[in-house]
Amino acid sequence: MVRFLREPITTRNRKDDSTPRHLELWLASEAKKKKKRGTFQNSPSDLERRCGNTKQAWQSSWLPAVLPLCVREVQVMSSSKAPRYNQYSAGAAAGASSISSSPSSPPADSGVGSMMEASFGPTFSSSGAKVSAESSNTYKQHRRTPSTSSTLTYSPRDEDDGMPPIGTPRRSDSAISIRSLHSESNMSLRSTFSLHEEEEDLEPQVFAEPPSVKLCCQLCCNVFKDPVITTCGHTFCRRCALTSDKCPVDTAKLTVVVNNIAVAEQIGELFIHCKYGCRAATNGPGGAAASTASVAGKPGAYEVDPLGCPFTIKLSSRKEHEASCDYRPVRCPNNPSCPPLLTMNLEAHLKECEHIKCPHSKYGCIFIGNQDTYETHLEVCKFEGLKEFLQQTDDRFHEMQLALSQKDQDIAFLRSMLGKLSEKLDQLEKNLELKFDMLDENQSKLSEDLMEFRRDASMLNDELSHINARLNMGILGSYDPQQIFKCKGTFVGHQGPVWCLCVYSTGDLLFSGSSDKTIKVWDTCTTYKCQKTLEGHDGIVLALCIQGNKLYSGSADCTIIVWDIQTLQKVNTIRAHDNPVCTLVSSHNMLFSGSLKAIKVWDIVGTELKLKKELTGLNHWVRALVASQNHLYSGSYQTIKIWDIRSLECVHVLQTSGGSVYSIAVTNHHIVCGTYENLIHVWDIESKEQVRTLTGHVGTVYALAVISTPDQTKVFSASYDRSLRVWSMDNMICTQTLLRHQGSVTALAVSRGRLFSGAVDSTVKVWTC
Repeated sequence: MVRFLREPITTRNRKDDSTPRHLELWLASEAKKKKKRGTFQNSPSDLERRCGNTKQAWQSSWLPAVLPLCVREVQVMSSSKAPRYNQYSAGAAAGASSISSSPSSPPADSGVGSMMEASFGPTFSSSGAKVSAESSNTYKQHRRTPSTSSTLTYSPRDEDDGMPPIGTPRRSDSAISIRSLHSESNMSLRSTFSLHEEEEDLEPQVFAEPPSVKLCCQLCCNVFKDPVITTCGHTFCRRCALTSDKCPVDTAKLTVVVNNIAVAEQIGELFIHCKYGCRAATNGPGGAAASTASVAGKPGAYEVDPLGCPFTIKLSSRKEHEASCDYRPVRCPNNPSCPPLLTMNLEAHLKECEHIKCPHSKYGCIFIGNQDTYETHLEVCKFEGLKEFLQQTDDRFHEMQLALSQKDQDIAFLRSMLGKLSEKLDQLEKNLELKFDMLDENQSKLSEDLMEFRRDASMLNDELSHINARLNMGILGSYDPQQIFKCKGTFVGHQGPVWCLCVYSTGDLLFSGSSDKTIKVWDTCTTYKCQKTLEGHDGIVLALCIQGNKLYSGSADCTIIVWDIQTLQKVNTIRAHDNPVCTLVSSHNMLFSGSLKAIKVWDIVGTELKLKKELTGLNHWVRALVASQNHLYSGSYQTIKIWDIRSLECVHVLQTSGGSVYSIAVTNHHIVCGTYENLIHVWDIESKEQVRTLTGHVGTVYALAVISTPDQTKVFSASYDRSLRVWSMDNMICTQTLLRHQGSVTALAVSRGRLFSGAVDSTVKVWTC
């Protein structure tokens, strides 16, 4: 039985053996493919010429190498008394004797032996028939026996295996190379198997056995590195596929499709020599193999170093082995000037090294000696007694370094965040500029529209005056159209009843005070939303008043807070009364605050309030204050007192009926007050005589408000009965009842023909006609 090492090198008896059988089959298959496509760019003769596959190269490279191995295999397999393990060692003399003993081998002085040595390195030979106990010490996982020359690797079977082991000859440990069938084509197999992972990463790769031609790239002629499948269906190295334009087989454009995982796994299973068992090829003795090991004349070929690591490992696990290899070069840790060492010799060297330093040398100890003097020195070293302190100091220093490193990272992070914030700020500035530009454009458009509206309004007023003049000339007298108020919206946001309202007409802002101890600022012109919630009081907000650009709020916590309307910020707090501040009103740069049996007059000086005078003579809570022209009207129990604002003296007293006065309103011709017992009393402002008592409400009248036009005056009343009533002061009748609130209506405010009402249901409603 003859067992060949490689199937591709077998030949058949043919008259013309100039072309290998497997190449002939490949050429035939390629011809069929090209015939189907209608083209055949490379003729067999051209392909043979490109691949260097001439008769002379075939006979001088393959046949001389194959025949001796075949003969040797026959001899080994036919020997019935062969030893358990067959060990092969390389040697030129042994190889010559083996070849000469073979009947089919050529004479030793012929060119076959030299050609064989040029192809495979030193020729193969077998060792003696006897195998001693050294066989049991050989490595199971592809370990080779080091010798002065190249050797073969083998894998003995387990001794307990029932079948007798068969010696498996390996290739030479030197850089085994075979003559390429296609030395110049993109399908050729390089004659060396020491490969580079990258061109710039020159790590030796000396294979224990020649890899299959199927595992070699047709572009670089080396074993695949990161194999990928391209659109043409062929496999190439990723780097080759990305740097080449066309496929060497069918000239198709190369585009990577997917990784060839199967080929990558096969390559990872190939056995190579440890890089610490390889050396660069030389041109001295034995340089024939080395020169053959070079890749198509390229430098950087490697051969096996018989004095290096004897292991062969899988390509996929070479990193793990080489990291712990005993032949890995290391430096003496005591002194870099010591000669280079191997890892396995480091321990012995450390015992004899004359450059051992004291472990406290970093603290200033200058001792240098060998192992014996080192132990003696430690007994007298002055730093030895301080080693615990020094260690603690080092630990503390290390902790500080770690903390410093962490701070540096924090600083870097903060800098990055600062950079991002700067970018966002720049973006916001750009957006703001764009918005300002848009605002300017919109403002100019609005100005034009406003001018047009004013012209239209002027024309409508002229027409209306003309119509009124014509109506006044008739018997019907003046025309008084009935105005109907409707609820246009509701402000929702307070968490408790709304007790007071105040309008800042300049900015179209509405302020509302509530039992939730807050003041909400509402936009009544554009967004109709709450702009801000003012917090500062510790009690219910009962009163609001505006003077200039300041807002004054009175609360059940007995204080008055001054707010800046422009910034909506609190600017001052005054402890005003000993009891809750029920009402506020301003006039003549003075602020009047009402509480239990007292009215205090404050001079407004900037953001400060200076007490000017306290008005006394009141017999109950002052719940209503109104300033009109030069008079102040105050409501307390069943009386209305009229005060001269300039002299702060009481000039008149109006007596009422129907309980305490809760609200007061003053028109151009009348004084109106609402009482606890559902009544509304009306006095003539000039004669101070009561002219009418208005009825209709079924609950306390909490608030009154006035809207005056040149043609008519309307008074609005808010009551505990959840309703609002509209009264015409021309004929003293109720013209409309507004029902929308779900609780008692407690506060009213008017602005630009609009009515605002606040109620116990925590809402503020807007009414217009």
